[in-house]
Amino acid sequence: MPRSLKKGPFIHPSILKKLGRVKVGDATVIKTWSRNSTIIPEMVGFTFGVHNGRAFTPVNIKEEMVGHKLGEFSPTRKFVRHGGRMQKELEMKAAEAAKPAAAPEKK
Repeated sequence: MPRSLKKGPFIHPSILKKLGRVKVGDATVIKTWSRNSTIIPEMVGFTFGVHNGRAFTPVNIKEEMVGHKLGEFSPTRKFVRHGGRMQKELEMKAAEAAKPAAAPEKK
């Protein structure tokens, strides 16, 4: 359920304070732990370091991101891959198919 319109979007006060110090186009990364802060038009053009629980993920803010949350662009879980014997067999077949196709090109 979205936040009430009369309250407005949530932006952590420290982010607003840091935005006032940095100029647009500056290479400075604004670090934040506030993943639930909403992206507002004043943030466009800045780079935020959004914490994902382990490290800060750099997020370049664009116009299309306005209205979304900062945490949406910094995934917290690392997708390894779906495993199992069938998956390994499929990868082996794909690797074998790629080898003969690459060999004639090296002539």
